[in-house]
Amino acid sequence: MSVPAQNYIYTSLDQLKEGMVANVYGVVAFFKPPYRSKGTDFCSIVTIVDQSNVKLKCTFFNGNPDALPKIYKIGDIVRFHRLKVQKFNSDFQGISSSGFSALVFDGAIDAPLLPRTSSISYSFTAEDQKTVESLRDWQMGQQNFSETRLKLSDIQQGQYFNLICQLVGKAEVDNASYLLKVWDGTTCASITWKVLVEDDALEGDRTAISRLQNITIDILVYDNHVEMAKSLKVGSCIAIQNVHAKLHNSANDNEAPASYLEFHLHGGTCYGRGITVLPDDNYDVQELKKVLDTVELQENHPLDSISSLDLTTSSDCPLSQKLAAFDAPEICQQLSVTVLPAHQQWQATPLTTVIKSKAPQKFRIRARLKSFQPHHLYQSVKLHCAKCNSLLDVPDEEELNNIFQKTFNDDPITSAQNTFWYQSATWKTVCQGNRTVAIHFVKKHDVLQSPEDSLILLEGVTFKEICKLSRHFNSIILVKSNHEHLEIDLSTPFLIQGNRWHYGCSKCSNLKSLEALTSLSQEVDWNAKEIAKALGIEPLMHLFVMHFILQDETGSLNAYLWKHSLIPNQLDGIYLRRLSFSLKLILT
Repeated sequence: MSVPAQNYIYTSLDQLKEGMVANVYGVVAFFKPPYRSKGTDFCSIVTIVDQSNVKLKCTFFNGNPDALPKIYKIGDIVRFHRLKVQKFNSDFQGISSSGFSALVFDGAIDAPLLPRTSSISYSFTAEDQKTVESLRDWQMGQQNFSETRLKLSDIQQGQYFNLICQLVGKAEVDNASYLLKVWDGTTCASITWKVLVEDDALEGDRTAISRLQNITIDILVYDNHVEMAKSLKVGSCIAIQNVHAKLHNSANDNEAPASYLEFHLHGGTCYGRGITVLPDDNYDVQELKKVLDTVELQENHPLDSISSLDLTTSSDCPLSQKLAAFDAPEICQQLSVTVLPAHQQWQATPLTTVIKSKAPQKFRIRARLKSFQPHHLYQSVKLHCAKCNSLLDVPDEEELNNIFQKTFNDDPITSAQNTFWYQSATWKTVCQGNRTVAIHFVKKHDVLQSPEDSLILLEGVTFKEICKLSRHFNSIILVKSNHEHLEIDLSTPFLIQGNRWHYGCSKCSNLKSLEALTSLSQEVDWNAKEIAKALGIEPLMHLFVMHFILQDETGSLNAYLWKHSLIPNQLDGIYLRRLSFSLKLILT
């Protein structure tokens, strides 16, 4: 509600001084959607700039995320009243003071001048209107405000992009990841990944999901974004920041390329990652709905909705019972859709003919499942070394807990703390035998990072403590003190990144000093491959393998399903919950 005009004085960003409480206008050059901080409050970060070309980073906290500035994209215009200016690391920073209020306007030239605010009342004069319009004109063509928001039809492999879209369906994949099915009225030029979930787990109109399946994409969101994803209402329009379009390529020497794009919203808030629900009166939402209303949809054949055969089992429904519920021709049809999409004209070959044929050859078969190994799907995941070809079991929780107790629970050595490349902190546990725990924060550019961006080295922790810390810190390396140095033990993961646990081969690795991590100080983020390379570690790859005995009226056949490099984040490091994989038969 607008109130009678008041005479406010606005300060240019280049005139701000430490300790001032000022009123400012600016254009959003960067922002992070509200996210939960370490405490009970939500945090919002925004960097603004005005015609003086001076940037000001502002950080706001509030227990109610709706009370924070409603910023939806780079280029939005903001007006902050009673913004307090302080110094942080030699730079000015804006924070809220008593009576702080914010108005946010769409930065598009032709967007209506409707402010977004949580204030009950506010003033907005003709002079304010001129200021907003002036900032809109100024930002046009400025590189600071180049928007990375793309349409699905423009997306290319490897890109990180922002997307405005409508939510068609959603489903929980596991505790650390969540599926969002979205569309924007355009069609992605590449084949896209379809995530497998149980039918009863998928929320949304099944008819709409089926009709839109060829123009929707599946985005997996992780870690701190799951809570927000769960709260989304199907049908709402949302803005998703920093989605990763990753190319999956399963081509090898013996089969045709099978490439598709995967879409991930990784954990953390780097580069403004996050999800924002947009109101119906938002200018971009209205433009999006105009596009959606013009899309002509075609009815799909029932087979089109089958992306692959779901082999996920539950305790009350073994895999053999699931497959027995299908007639053999139906199973073969489903496999032909995913494995041999260009060869559906092939005739089914009897198993006896397959057995007598010389390898390598490809066949289409129709058979019943006689038996399979292993009986629990998570047991089919192994750790494989491409160098020495060794195959190891993935340690379970109990095994890892025992290793941690034997290897990492010695008291840290104080001489191995606080060096030029990391800063250390220690504390005593109260309820667990007065045990000492040490955490070493690895510096980047000679400074410490925020938790969601940090690499830390841990000593003296338990398995449960590691699981808790991995929800807050970007990357974790488990270490132990050896005289004046820290070292790694490859009996456990050499790197933990959220729910991704990276293992190394103890035979093929040539371990280097942890100080080699300083060579990565100029990298944008902590990359597992680069960390392994710097430390002389030969990474182990996850290998999925299952043994089946197939049978038809002519005979039986031993076959293996196997796949290297499982889709990222589908493993929680301990138990395999769900898989999406390509199928390959190796005749024995």
